[in-house]
Amino acid sequence: MKKMNLALLSGGISSEREVSLNSGEQVFEALDKEKYDITHYDPKTDLEKLVRDANKIDAALIILHGPYGEDGTVQGLLELLDIPYQGSGVMGSAVAMNKVATKKLYEMAGVPTPAYIVACRGDVIAPDDVAGRIGFPVVVKPAEAGSSVGMSIVKEKEMLKTAMAKAFEHGNTILLEMYIDGIELTAGVVGNETLEAMPLIEIVPNQEYEFFDYEAKYTPGKTEEICPGRFDDSITENAQTYAKMAHQALFCEGYSRTDMMLKGRDLYVLETNTIPGMTATSLLPQAAQVGGMTFTALLDRLIELGIERHKNR
Repeated sequence: MKKMNLALLSGGISSEREVSLNSGEQVFEALDKEKYDITHYDPKTDLEKLVRDANKIDAALIILHGPYGEDGTVQGLLELLDIPYQGSGVMGSAVAMNKVATKKLYEMAGVPTPAYIVACRGDVIAPDDVAGRIGFPVVVKPAEAGSSVGMSIVKEKEMLKTAMAKAFEHGNTILLEMYIDGIELTAGVVGNETLEAMPLIEIVPNQEYEFFDYEAKYTPGKTEEICPGRFDDSITENAQTYAKMAHQALFCEGYSRTDMMLKGRDLYVLETNTIPGMTATSLLPQAAQVGGMTFTALLDRLIELGIERHKNR
């Protein structure tokens, strides 16, 4: 069987560059070398080379996170170059990357999500107004960043200004979101027209962390990830249903991973990741493994789904 020429894109120029490079290395190791001739392209330095090589690339695997990788920009370039790629297209990628657009589409689709306030640079946000509308503690985060970059939990009104300044370091729009004190979980889905829900993962950060922040996510041993999560059938079914609803509401394709909070019996959807972490120990590959799909098989499936979508278009 003739090998497929696969472009592996990782690195980029976002604040999550190092995570992307690490993921790219692990993806390269997991890919079946009997099936693929793999060439690595770092969008920070190799875009011109990617364009030159386009006519001999059969498919691309995008392992990029954050702006200029997960937000539709690279996806648009690959569309222009007529190269199939895994995951969401330009619209789904752009929408899911923007937490304000995400919130509005969740609400329209009936997906439960915490109450929020949108703030733009220069807006005057009175702490008393925040207290009256969504209360404290409040979660402050950039509208367009991943991996909890620039995110804070604000318990006291006096700390709001500092947290907002931190979030504004990553863009001109931020989100102030009602804090949900509960159990964090995540639910992955895979598929194009027909979506398959993955087993749920329960996330238990080390007690030294207030939430599942950047350090807790990427420092080995800092977080316990339980798969399948310790949830009854009703909670599991509801969470998987909301993951599918969120995927469809945001125009996602191929696969996604949706993060939620469980408080009592109520689920609150926080955000949807169109290119979730893709190391062997990342959340979606963990869930796939429990569901009977190896990391290598998961990568094969995502590439197949990308090619299938490309042909149908």
